[in-house]
Amino acid sequence: MLKDITLGQFFPGNTVVHRLDPRTKILMVVVYIVTLFLAKWFVSYALMLAFLLLAIRISGIDLKTILRGMKPLIFIIVLTGMLNMFYTPGDPLFTLWIFTVTKQGVLNALFMMIRIIMLVTGTFLLTYTTSPIALTDALERLFGPLKKLHLPVHELAMMMSIALRFIPTLIEETDKIISAQKARGADFESGNLIQRAKALVPVLVPLFISAFRRADELAVAMECRCYHGGDGRTSLKQLRMQRRDYLTFFLGAVVLCAVIVLRNFGL
Repeated sequence: MLKDITLGQFFPGNTVVHRLDPRTKILMVVVYIVTLFLAKWFVSYALMLAFLLLAIRISGIDLKTILRGMKPLIFIIVLTGMLNMFYTPGDPLFTLWIFTVTKQGVLNALFMMIRIIMLVTGTFLLTYTTSPIALTDALERLFGPLKKLHLPVHELAMMMSIALRFIPTLIEETDKIISAQKARGADFESGNLIQRAKALVPVLVPLFISAFRRADELAVAMECRCYHGGDGRTSLKQLRMQRRDYLTFFLGAVVLCAVIVLRNFGL
C-alpha cells in the first residue's frame, strides 16, 4: 500500500507539460481547482474531465501510475461520498436504518467523489512533471511581493519543496522498516484497531529517528555547500515565460469561462 503513494515523486520527461514554466503549472493548478469547484452538473464535469485527460495525455504520465497513487485515498473518497449521501436533504429514495438516502444526496455524493478524484489527479500532475528545485524557484518568484512585508519567502518555499520531496523518501523508509519488523515476527494485520495501532509503535520510533537523522544530514550538506538562504542567491536556470505558457493560460481561461457560463445555465 505504501508503494502506491506517489505524491511528491518526479518523473523526468521532455513533454510540453514538463517544459512549461513551473509558475505556469502552479497557477494553472490553482485555476483548475477553482474551476473544478465552480462546476455544477454533468456537462461541466465532462468538460473538466476532457481537459484533465488532455493534460495527462500530453504529459506522457502513465494513467496506471495515477490510478495506483489514488488507491490509498479510496477510503477517504468513499467516506466523503457516504456523508454527502446520508446527510443531504431532498426527495427521499429509501431509508437505511436511521439514515434516509435522497436523490439530491446521491447526486452530491457522486459529484463530490468525482471532484476529489479529479482534484487529486491534477495535483499529482504538478509533482509528477516538476522537479523540487523548479517548484522552489517558482514558489519564491510567485511569493516575491511578500518580501516587502519582510516575510522569509525563500525559506518558506525551500521548506515546502523539501517537505514534498521527502514524502517518497519517508514512504520508502517506512516500507523498509515494516518489512524488517515482519521478518522479526511482527504482526500488523491481525487484531482490532487498537491492537494494530500499538503494533505500529515499533515502526514509528525508528521512522522518527531516521527522519531526524536525514534532516540533520541535509542541514550539514547545505552548510558544507555554503547555503545561507535567499539573500544574493542566484538560480542555475532562469525562469522565463514562453509562448506555450501564454497559450496554456489562454486555454485555462477558456475552460474557466466555459464552466462559468455552463453554471449560469444550470449545466
